[in-house]
Amino acid sequence: MQFPSRRKRLINNAQEEMYGQPIQFYGQPPIENISLSEFETFAVERLKLLKTIENLGVSYVKQSEHYARKLESEFKNLHFPYREVDDRKVQTGPSEFEKRRKDHISHFILRLAYCQTEDLRRWFIQQEVDLFRFRFNELGSKQKLEFLHRNNLQYDTINVEEKKTLLDKLVSSSYAVSGITVEEQDFYKVPFQDALDLVRTRKVYLKAGYVYIPHQDIITIVINDFRTRLSKALALTARSLPIVHSDERLQPLLNHLSHAYVGQDYSIQKNVGKISLEQIDSLSGKSFPLCMKQLHQSLRENHHLRHGGRMQYGLFLKGIGLSLEQALQFWRSEFIRGKVDADKFDKQYAYSIRHMFGKEGRRADYTPYSCMKVILSNMPSQGDYHGCPFRHSDPELLKQKLQVYKVSPSGINQILELVKGMHYQLACQKYFELTHNVEDANFSLNHPNQYFVESQRLLSGGVREPKREPETPHKTKAPSAAVEVPEVIEDLDSFFQDA
Repeated sequence: MQFPSRRKRLINNAQEEMYGQPIQFYGQPPIENISLSEFETFAVERLKLLKTIENLGVSYVKQSEHYARKLESEFKNLHFPYREVDDRKVQTGPSEFEKRRKDHISHFILRLAYCQTEDLRRWFIQQEVDLFRFRFNELGSKQKLEFLHRNNLQYDTINVEEKKTLLDKLVSSSYAVSGITVEEQDFYKVPFQDALDLVRTRKVYLKAGYVYIPHQDIITIVINDFRTRLSKALALTARSLPIVHSDERLQPLLNHLSHAYVGQDYSIQKNVGKISLEQIDSLSGKSFPLCMKQLHQSLRENHHLRHGGRMQYGLFLKGIGLSLEQALQFWRSEFIRGKVDADKFDKQYAYSIRHMFGKEGRRADYTPYSCMKVILSNMPSQGDYHGCPFRHSDPELLKQKLQVYKVSPSGINQILELVKGMHYQLACQKYFELTHNVEDANFSLNHPNQYFVESQRLLSGGVREPKREPETPHKTKAPSAAVEVPEVIEDLDSFFQDA
């Protein structure tokens, strides 16, 4: 039997061991209890950090001064650790221990959310690797060595005699190494298969199956190790999903996180009814993102959209200010131009439109789809027009669409490069910049309705809307009062033990 006081002592000792440095390989899962509220808050804030890393990684040169400055600001705003701190200085906000605890727990929560598909795993690994690289580079030389030793990366440093023997080779093969600095810094002797990136770019001296890596380039080895460990961990975590999904508190939350949008809720509109039906054609040409422009054009040409298209486009129109009465008039007038008469429309389609506005069924106020939801859910099939053109269109077809909308050849190449790298939201943001003739959109695009709002702001002379109160993350709906569900998740490590 494990007594509570002893368990608490064991947990504290384990935490001190795990949180001894500002970064880790996340080899051990959290072993403490955590409230459901804290669980969700940690996950949402780490997701905000990873999305910032993704946007900065394309907008700026990684590890550049601008990149580092903007990323440091995000670390401070969200209270995540990113470098060793001087305990003698007065710290504001959460303590360093609390920041490291949050970093550790939030990483494992997002593992659960992003291990479910190959696309999600790939995105998560890339952002976590970039996050780790930035943090590792922020450590001092002593902290880097401590980290290597803590994680059993016991690469041998060559001795002074071997260094002198190889002096000319080390100087000519290693970047930014001179004859003077060779004597002052460590060189690691590493099996070449552990440093293929450095071998490929000819940045190291290779001899008899080993490479000689200067201290500043050891990050390449560490990153490869981190990527390999995380990739294996995500595959193993996926096996434990049935256990996690059996918990009715966590399943909807984790499913939401993998498609999460962490910005403004565009269902809340003060200008409902101020968009007239006559404006829609004009607005679609000027201010609709490509996904909505595609749906609008298809509706006008075919006088019909399938359910996925009606939901995606209908909620978008609701978000830009179309009232229920206007929406019914808009869809009815378009459908009866095709093969649907007015009576059939009222019987088969009007209900779903009223349902979008919370007037039927369980009367939920449905929100417009975010970019992540459009990209990752309800994949379009033959005859569908919903989805994200940057994600779901054939590259050649996408190129033709961009040419129709008079995007320059160089602009098309930039967009296609982003699409090739699976940066679909950034491709849409580049489309915004090219079609609005601005060099920098000055926002991170995460929502089709955000695209519309920013477009209208630019076209109206740059006047911003009145500042809204910050939106709180959407909470998972509470269970029925008849069922008592604990608000504390006990033994957090149990969800990862099978992994």
